[in-house]
Amino acid sequence: MALEILPDDRALRNGRRERALAQMEAHDLDILVLGRQANVRYVTGAPQLWVAGTRPFGPICAVIRGTGEIHLNSTWDEGIPEEIPHDHLYGLAWNPMTLINVLKTISGAATARRVGTDALTPSFAHLLPMAFPNAELVDAEPAMRAARRIKTADEVAALRGALRVAEDALAAAVAELRPGATEQTLAGVLLQAEAAGGVSTPATQDAAWVTSKEHPWRRARSHGRIEDGDLVAFAAGVLADGYVGEVGRTWPVGDADHGALYRRWDALWDRLLTACRAGAPASDLLAAYGDEPLPPMPVAHGLGLGFDPPVVSPHLRATAAEETLESGMVLALTGYVWQRGVGAVFSRDAVLVTSDGPEVLTTSPSYNSTVGASNG
Repeated sequence: MALEILPDDRALRNGRRERALAQMEAHDLDILVLGRQANVRYVTGAPQLWVAGTRPFGPICAVIRGTGEIHLNSTWDEGIPEEIPHDHLYGLAWNPMTLINVLKTISGAATARRVGTDALTPSFAHLLPMAFPNAELVDAEPAMRAARRIKTADEVAALRGALRVAEDALAAAVAELRPGATEQTLAGVLLQAEAAGGVSTPATQDAAWVTSKEHPWRRARSHGRIEDGDLVAFAAGVLADGYVGEVGRTWPVGDADHGALYRRWDALWDRLLTACRAGAPASDLLAAYGDEPLPPMPVAHGLGLGFDPPVVSPHLRATAAEETLESGMVLALTGYVWQRGVGAVFSRDAVLVTSDGPEVLTTSPSYNSTVGASNG
């Protein structure tokens, strides 16, 4: 693991920037003013330091369509790509007028016709026209979503790296699964393995839980101790080099027969993969559940620098019907089946949608593929 802060690989950041500039052209945006961290990293390739947590919108970077120049809010050069020169960096400021005065000096600011922002606060809605006096301020989030939803080959490679860390951590936790262990212990093993893999930023809150035999979504018991006959779900998620990698699996404890439930999961998983085809509506992923009850969590969501569209959820059916799956999307796909008196089988995999069909990026074995569902 590198100790110094480095920018993203040149090919990675150039490929993303080309997509962002193309969407600026398609949405007729002369200047793009970004504040959301995933969007900032997407166009700059610079890791953002000391910005953990949620914060209000601020003009963190500006992209000029005509020249491709980028101006970035940073008080140091560490991790800044070479194509962003030092005189294009501007420091942190408590006074928003200081930032407005910086934006005024950007080439083309005075003549820009349309300026897009990925978010806005009432104060900056009032102040930004001072920096761009002849421009219409418009919502640029649709342009950034359109750029980010399709992954470049270098982005897929970065996602594979994040997934490897998550899968190694999941395997370490599964190795410690036995009666008497606790959910907290298993979660600790998983998080420790993620840190050993160079990632100290987990992307998911719950890492291990005993699925309930009495309720389709709840934990089995409050004390979290593993018992013989339990079905234990694991969810590993990491934020590595800006990209989120997620994998989920369910493993049984003891010799109880869970074969019928795993076979139901197998059938569901086959239907979900069949629905992952370019040109299909995202709602096909909901339909793939058939007679299986839909889980409360999204059936699928885009993976990338954070979460990307689409978000396919039973709570957003209308949105799912309007979304079309496209070649180049990477989805975190969730399979979930439950049986009273037995528990639940949960899985989450990263799937790349291609013109030739789905490609599963995760390689972690499932219990039934290891020993056979008929023996489960």
